[in-house]
Amino acid sequence: MPATAYTECLDAMFRMRRFGIILGLSTITNILDGLGNPQQTFSAIHIAGTNGKGSIASALATILQIAGYRVGLYTSPHLVRFNERICIDGTPISDDAVVASWEAVKAVHHGDREPTFFEFSTAMAFYEFARRHVDYAVIETGMGGRMDATNVITPTVSIITNISLEHKNYLGNTIAAISGEKAGIIKPGIPVVTGVTQKSARAVIEKTAAGQSAPLFMKGRDFHVRRTADDRFSYFGMDHRWAGMRTGLMGNHQLDNASLTLAACELIMRGHARLSKDHIQSGLAQNRWPGRLEVVSQKPYVILDGAHNLMAARRLGRYLQDALAGRRITMVAGILEDKPYESILKDLVAPCSRLIITRAKIDRSLPPETLEAAARPLIDDIQIIADVGDAVRHAIATSRPEDAVCVAGSLYVVGEAKAALEKSGGALFQI
Repeated sequence: MPATAYTECLDAMFRMRRFGIILGLSTITNILDGLGNPQQTFSAIHIAGTNGKGSIASALATILQIAGYRVGLYTSPHLVRFNERICIDGTPISDDAVVASWEAVKAVHHGDREPTFFEFSTAMAFYEFARRHVDYAVIETGMGGRMDATNVITPTVSIITNISLEHKNYLGNTIAAISGEKAGIIKPGIPVVTGVTQKSARAVIEKTAAGQSAPLFMKGRDFHVRRTADDRFSYFGMDHRWAGMRTGLMGNHQLDNASLTLAACELIMRGHARLSKDHIQSGLAQNRWPGRLEVVSQKPYVILDGAHNLMAARRLGRYLQDALAGRRITMVAGILEDKPYESILKDLVAPCSRLIITRAKIDRSLPPETLEAAARPLIDDIQIIADVGDAVRHAIATSRPEDAVCVAGSLYVVGEAKAALEKSGGALFQI
């Protein structure tokens, strides 16, 4: 297949971004009907929430794969290449498969309006999962849940990770309103696992689950974890008690994600899936999720973390303060315009001695000058380097081997940083 077929396909998809974000299920339903409803050919696990969706999704996919199942994984956004959004057995689909799924979706009638980028890519993922005969597909929502394009599946288990104020223009201005949108993934009789903590959020999810006769399992009430020695923990669940567990992802918050992962595994096992403690323990320990506390260098210590909302920024700030205490830290940050950038910056720069402000190429990126004005009261050493690759290269070149560099504020910034570092071939630092 000519190389241009792939690039032309992606160019056409990225032009769909001009349609913006349109929540609703009619267009995706029309497309999937035209494809023969591929989403009905596999068992699915559906994940909504503010943070942790990708970490939980990748952990479940890894566990199921180790157990011998063929597993699809659909997540967003991608960091470097579109193919990352659609993985089968831990590997992004090929360029040829991207083109074939694009052409299949393009050939069917989509209804009265043009599909959005996310609707089109969701249909491509479901088409490819059916074509490759996956046993399970682990599917992450794009935004919200109730009217998200992924919400056409009937899953084996639904998961709602946690909830904070985000995408208020689309999902609502209160925790309760946003919870109602996330709870929209709850289906009649399908068990739900959740890690939400706010009373208003829990009340909404409980009411929705009761209305759907969906069994609800809450972290802290129905299952919990307890940290033990040597970065391990014990899990106390509905049906099992598992000791000696460990997650392959860094950060204290990954303990919460792991507890939801294990609760979901218990419910999948109730559905007669062939999972053992060894499968679960190995999969959780082997799980990796790029761009989330991802260490790419030791000298200097370079860490990539999307931290694209306030909750994630607070977690990252605490992690840097605790784990990198005593190091001189440079923060390379760019933030999108729909985020509470002043609050995010405050948390990101608190443990840092230097800030380099950058800007991802996506049109929703905030101008560096806006971020600079917000950062002036917070930190003295500020520099603007608009190109992400140049910003990261400068941060590394001007850091000592014992220093640390953190790239954060947006998954788009992290993606461009990863691309630049991969292009350098490791010449910038010592792994």
